Amino acid sequence: MRRLKSIHGEWSSGTAFFLSATGAVVGLGNIWKYPYIAGQHGGGAFLLVYLLSMFVVGLPLLMAELLLGRRGRGSPPSALRDLAADEGQWRAWSGVGFFAVLAGLLILSFYSVIAGWGLDYIWMSAAGTYKGASAGQVQGLFSALNDTPWRLMAWHSLFMVMTVAVVARGVRQGLERVARLFVPLMFILLAFLDLYAAVAGNLVKAAAYLFDPDFSAVNGKTVLIALGHAFFTLSLGVGTMLAYGAYLPERVSVFRASLWIILADTCAGLLAGMAIYPLVFAHDLPSMQGPGLIFTVLPMAYGHSPYGGVFGVMFYTVLVLAAWTSAIALLEPAVAWWVEMGISRAKAALALGFAVWLLGLVTIMSFSVWSGVLILGHTWFGLLDAVTGNVMLPVVGLLVAVFAGWMMTGRSLRQELSWSRGVFRIWLTVIRYVTPVAMLLVLLNAMGLIRGGI
Repeated sequence: MRRLKSIHGEWSSGTAFFLSATGAVVGLGNIWKYPYIAGQHGGGAFLLVYLLSMFVVGLPLLMAELLLGRRGRGSPPSALRDLAADEGQWRAWSGVGFFAVLAGLLILSFYSVIAGWGLDYIWMSAAGTYKGASAGQVQGLFSALNDTPWRLMAWHSLFMVMTVAVVARGVRQGLERVARLFVPLMFILLAFLDLYAAVAGNLVKAAAYLFDPDFSAVNGKTVLIALGHAFFTLSLGVGTMLAYGAYLPERVSVFRASLWIILADTCAGLLAGMAIYPLVFAHDLPSMQGPGLIFTVLPMAYGHSPYGGVFGVMFYTVLVLAAWTSAIALLEPAVAWWVEMGISRAKAALALGFAVWLLGLVTIMSFSVWSGVLILGHTWFGLLDAVTGNVMLPVVGLLVAVFAGWMMTGRSLRQELSWSRGVFRIWLTVIRYVTPVAMLLVLLNAMGLIRGGI
């Protein structure tokens, strides 16, 4: 029996949902990954391939998670269990929801530690710690941070308290209120950072790096990278959009909401690139992705730029806000599931938050005293990152596409999408045939089973 509303509440408006979902999808990957992979794989040419990938993987799957969440009106395990029962399918499909929730909690355990780096760098920027520092000194600051477990633990603890405090307050008083305040602030700060980078950095070289199309750089590897990023950047496979969809009002169009989320996510990546690379190129620093770009290269650029400390504080504030709103979204599906089992929201948030905090301590130790302890050739942090990103998320994405495309009846799907028969057929064909193949490629590529050409 289809429920009209979730027991957890509902977004107050389409705008509230858009801001909350944007906060969920705009995370660390937008800031330290997209600008680099775009620049290294054809600039404007990669952007075209990436946008096409969004329509093959990102948009259909995002819509699938939102419509399944709204129709199920529960946490991911509950929604998929009830939908399977309604459609006469095997109730064990709820396991897909559980797998997604578990992946989100595992990711949050190390995501919080990385967000703690950002909190520390806000402090160092304000104190002028890396002002005028050499490359070796900046690298030393980052190494010293990771070699001090108690320092990392303090920031990790603060970040988890921030996250639990929001989720414990519920959909409207917690998730929505934070999104309304801080997601617009994040984009405003990015705009100021772009203006600063345009004046203090090499705007022409950065624009060429990100936007000049080089179609000779586009090959099978480029397509795989674009497909993978289109999936991972939208927080798919971790139950976030299934949970957020459960709170989505009936009047909000799943298709239009998905398009706006994709647009905001892509804009965030481009804005981050134009905030970072003009400064990187102005100081002849190496272009790279990941923590190295943000915590060793960029401090060099800010440390040797006028008013770099002020804008460093601004940049790392954006980084922490992006991580915070994403962390809230990672914790929410699990908390919603526990609430459905009769546990109060506050107790569920505290208990799950504490479990995640404990697991995060293992990640902290893997950067220092346990760095030599390897599991299947990985540190604990590396193992968690590999298992969740390379296996769990793509598997969930693939199964969600199969469930939406093959287990749900056309009548149920059309009730959520409210499309004409012709347009609906296009989406159904893509989610049934194209998206699963694309997701299988993402999975095989993430696991290292295919490389280079397709």
